[in-house]
Parts: sequence; structure tokens; C-alpha cells
Amino acid sequence: MEATVSELPVHYAEYGSGTPVLALHGAGADHREIAGALEPIFSTVHGFRRLYPDLPGMGRTPAPGTITSNDDVLDVLLGLIDSTIGDEPFLVIGHSYGGYLARAVANLRPDQAVGLALICPVGAHTRDVPQHEILVSSADLTGELDPDLEATYRSYFVVQTAETLRRFREHVAPATSLVDESSLMRIFSHWELRNRPEAAKAYPHPVLVLAGRQDATAGYTGPWELIEHYPRATFAVLDRAGHALLHEQPDLAQALVAEWLARVRERSMT
Repeated sequence: MEATVSELPVHYAEYGSGTPVLALHGAGADHREIAGALEPIFSTVHGFRRLYPDLPGMGRTPAPGTITSNDDVLDVLLGLIDSTIGDEPFLVIGHSYGGYLARAVANLRPDQAVGLALICPVGAHTRDVPQHEILVSSADLTGELDPDLEATYRSYFVVQTAETLRRFREHVAPATSLVDESSLMRIFSHWELRNRPEAAKAYPHPVLVLAGRQDATAGYTGPWELIEHYPRATFAVLDRAGHALLHEQPDLAQALVAEWLARVRERSMT
């Protein structure tokens, strides 16, 4: 599907009906990665309308020269919300870079965004991250991936098995050729948002923060520092999980997201 936001065609996938859930993927991917991880949850948890946009410069959403910063990307997302969700209450989920944007959306729309889930979220600055460490290496990559994709897989996953290789090939690899690297460099050169997501008053709605113990991109100490701003947050650090936590610990991630959805529903009924 496609929505036009300030003359920008924003591509997104939509599934189901009910309370809207806006799910934002990370950098270097497109909507298929986070959709592939979350859709198994919604096959058993009903009553949610899922919207998975391709962020500017990735997937099928372009990033023209007018988009020069993350503030511009955030403006696109707010326009997408206005055009596809309107004034309905909604939930927002973000993985990695998408988590940074999701926090900003929740900060700017605290009365409308009634739930926030952050998976391996990056922030304005990243520090104290562990070295990339491969914990499990049982995947035979012989002839499976071209050299660039193999390098991406090996640097992304700390659990390298036949199953994580399958998930990478299905949900991550197809997007790599659709990344507009020069546009992302332009946008990320103005990384910090005008309004720091946690600078405002505490966010009152149910939150989930998932971090990988072996995440060499976002770490887990930075995400932990967010907790003071989110008094209704569950925080979990998962072992045997790096930045690809959604693929390396899918059962735990899905169970925790389902519990968060239940907390959001419970709060909306009180």
C-alpha cells in the first residue's frame, strides 16, 4: 500500500483490523524484517491492525533531498499517522533505529500512542557495547550467500544456525539491495532529534524494552537508562541474543510482546 505524505510516497504493508499498531524497522532493512518477526504473534492475538512502513531511503520509500535529518523522517511518520490512523489511539513498536523513532513518536503523541515497545533500541549516542561475539556457529554457508550478504549475516547474528540463516534470507537479505546508502548518510549526519524523546514528562503507558546481552550495536546499558522515563516498563535482557534478537530468541520475544499487548489492553479498559 502507499500513502502520500507531503508529496512523498510512503510504502507500507497493512494486516488485520482493530487497534492500530505502527511497527518501525531498523536501518539497512525494510518492513519485511519486523513484520516477519511480529506477524506470528498476531496470528494468535487478534484485534490489532498492523502497519509496517518502509522508512525513507529503505524498501520502496524514497528519500529525496528534502529529507536531510531524523527530524524530517519523524515528520514523515507523523504525517503517515495522520493519514492512515487519524486521531485513533495506537501502539508503536520499533527495532533498533526504528526504536529511536518510536520513542520520539510516543513523546510527541503521548495521549494517542497508548503503548510503546522497543527492541534493541539505539539512541542519540551509543556507548558501552560489547564486542561482536559469535556464540553459536552451526550454519553451513557454503554457496548459500554471496560474499556481501555473508559478511552482513556474520556481523549481525551472534547465533548462526540453519534457522537464523533461513530468517536472514527471508526477512533481511531481500531489503539490502533496496537501501539508498547516500540518502541514509545524509539523514544520519543529522542524527539527533530536536526534541530528545526522554526530555519531556514520564510516559504513562505500558512499555516493553528488550535488549540483547550480546548486542554489539545497541548494547543493553543504554536501553536500561531509559527506564526512569517509563514507569510502566518491563525491561528484559536476553542471553544468546545480539542485535538480531528478534531472530535469535523469537519465542521469548514473541511471548514478551504478547504480554505487553495484554497490558496495553488492560490499561485501555480501566
